[in-house]
Amino acid sequence: MPRICATFLPVRWCQGSGGAFDNTKLVSLKPPRLWPTHFYPAAAVGGRRGFAGIIALRKSSGYRRFRYREFSATATTRQKMASQLYADSKAPVSLLTAKVHFENLTQTEKLYAHHFSKAAHYGTRIVLRQVSPESEAIFDFILSFYGAVKASSSATFTSILTGPPYSLSDEDAQNVVEYFSQFLGNLGNYKSFGDVKFIPRVSSSTLAGAVAATGREDLVQALAKVEGAMYGTEPGASVLLGYPENGHVTGYYPAAPSSSSGDDDVITKSEIEAIHDAVGGVYLPENTRIVKESGGDQFVLLVASGVEAPKVIDGGVKTEFAVPAISESAKVTVKFGDHGREMALIAESLGQAGAFAANPTQKAMVDNYVVAFGQGSMQAHKDSQRHWVKDIGPTVETNIGFIETYRDPAGIRGEWEGLIAMVNADRTRTFGALVNSAKKYIDQLPWGKEFEKDVFTPPDFTSLEVMTFAGSGIPAGINIPNYDDIRQTIGFKNVSLGNVLSAKSANEKVPFVKESDLALFEALRGPAFEVQVGIHELLGHGSGKLLSETAPGTFNFAKSSPPVSPIDGKPVSTYYRPGQTWASVFGALSGSYEECRAESVAMYLATDKSLLEIFGHTETSTEAGLADDVIYIAYLTMARAGLVALEYWDPVSRKWGQPHMQARFSILKQFLEYGDGTFVKLTYSDADTFDDLEIDLDRTKILSHGRAAVGTYLQKLHVYKSSGDVVRGTELYQDATTVPAELARFRDVVVRKKMPRRQFVQGNTYVGQDGQIEYREYEESPEGMIKSFVERAV
Repeated sequence: MPRICATFLPVRWCQGSGGAFDNTKLVSLKPPRLWPTHFYPAAAVGGRRGFAGIIALRKSSGYRRFRYREFSATATTRQKMASQLYADSKAPVSLLTAKVHFENLTQTEKLYAHHFSKAAHYGTRIVLRQVSPESEAIFDFILSFYGAVKASSSATFTSILTGPPYSLSDEDAQNVVEYFSQFLGNLGNYKSFGDVKFIPRVSSSTLAGAVAATGREDLVQALAKVEGAMYGTEPGASVLLGYPENGHVTGYYPAAPSSSSGDDDVITKSEIEAIHDAVGGVYLPENTRIVKESGGDQFVLLVASGVEAPKVIDGGVKTEFAVPAISESAKVTVKFGDHGREMALIAESLGQAGAFAANPTQKAMVDNYVVAFGQGSMQAHKDSQRHWVKDIGPTVETNIGFIETYRDPAGIRGEWEGLIAMVNADRTRTFGALVNSAKKYIDQLPWGKEFEKDVFTPPDFTSLEVMTFAGSGIPAGINIPNYDDIRQTIGFKNVSLGNVLSAKSANEKVPFVKESDLALFEALRGPAFEVQVGIHELLGHGSGKLLSETAPGTFNFAKSSPPVSPIDGKPVSTYYRPGQTWASVFGALSGSYEECRAESVAMYLATDKSLLEIFGHTETSTEAGLADDVIYIAYLTMARAGLVALEYWDPVSRKWGQPHMQARFSILKQFLEYGDGTFVKLTYSDADTFDDLEIDLDRTKILSHGRAAVGTYLQKLHVYKSSGDVVRGTELYQDATTVPAELARFRDVVVRKKMPRRQFVQGNTYVGQDGQIEYREYEESPEGMIKSFVERAV
């Protein structure tokens, strides 16, 4: 058999795989929608039996035949991988405080916020189920064990664990509480930022001994139920979220109760796509999951709703669909009532919130939420968002639902999240000034008006102090809704989460920044990031037009004389067909691709000093930060983010685990590769460990090289998105996010020097017997995190 490495793949990739071949297969597959130009890593093909593999592709009569050679990782590689999966130690913990802003609300506004917060947190268990099969059971174990330990003492959790009958060492006790805190902060045992599993640093036997010491047999059984999944790191692919057929983990495609876990029972990417094609025009996917029935071609589409027999059904009476793309007998049956308990509680709480709505628009929004979650109607959720966009400048800002699709491997199913926040009037005035000038800055972007909305409707842009963010992770800014038709025809809102942006711990280490840059970096990375977030959300996500056939024969552009691409000077030949959306066309790539486009807009416009002046940065603003210094730190921050992004790239499967970091890595590549390669350089003297690796960014070349590099890249990203050119867009982005050997070699030092991700402790609200609202905050510590969840009682 020919040597596949030498014939089809870069030799250095094969040599760097860290494994030995152990068997060979020959398989024929119908081609998916897009084949990569060179190769798939094994985890994208079906490496269920091995740790990784490589393939070679050949065309043959409409099929592509490939040889797939599996290899297993060496023991050293497995041990190294496992050691990198330990839960964070000494992670910074911040209190997400909004108490002052909450106390300034009226009683009616407080009750509105309280009931919305309850509704948002009732979705906690939904997120856990979406992450992994074991997450909900681990969640219950953590809270039960904490309650049992604390039942007989008011001392701290860690101090109780170090005394009898538990007698853990200080280190083991700390490791227990830190794992619990990180799990709760991520709402699952996979990092919300990175989609990589993390495991306890304390040994399983030590934890089991502590649990046994409670004398609670139910807790012993609860740990036994989850211990294997909590600590397991094999097979290697299982430490990443992704498609089940590749050995990855997901909660969006749960196994059927009768599943034997054989290959035939595992849902495939092609089956997921075929089901979406069959039902997507009737049932939107965001609030669904799919179960493949054991051993066949029968599927169940689970719809999240508070009732099993809804009165409002998006599909009318149709609840069964043939799926001929799978087989002649393939069928998907729609079943309501997924997350039934939680959805009913959410709808009930929102109904209570509606009684305290500030205006008719808000009330209509809440009423549609109640239908959306109680009846399982995504069309009602879309209606809620139409009202939400029109609710301008509320004192209490909210949004709730199955929103972001990053963690679904198919990129179409939404993770539950809920936002409740109060407006920071002072900072909002700054963002309002940016909104008022938005058209001016959008006109500077590197594409013609044909690729921009016909009419720019200034959106609401507020700075918020977050009271509640229920979900797996808290962003710094948001631009929603994600429904393309609403964004294009009605508009959207932008929010900057001020108390998230301002969170900072003293003496945080900042690797890879030169000593001569550290003081300026520390002083201005906060202000520079605020500018970046503002541009990213408003002018990044808020810009652009999707060239579409909005209905059969009706176009939102001149079909007879389509826009001319600034890339090659030729008329575009692609566009979105009726029923197609950005996400449905670009699939799983869409989330990271769009984040990259928005980040590139931020870098492109961050050099405009009139824009920086809106944020208080001028040529003489020494206290707020000089404009030129803010520009430099903005570019240095992006370059550093692109380098540390390597932590979120798996060298075995070559899979990216975090869409924003994948985007930032691709921008770093543009900086490194542009022109003569002198704008950004990665310097070091220790070629063995790279421990002295630093970023050398020439600030005199930001305009000539940095802005030019990102402008060229941004233009392609935007035009391919706008015209629905999925082939060229995919080629561009896959190439830009491919990690070459010269950068992959830095991953080990990035992982060694990684900084634990910040965890946020959130408060709870309670209605007293006198009707007054208590806003209860917790200690800024891992134990404070645990206690907040115990008292949340979801």
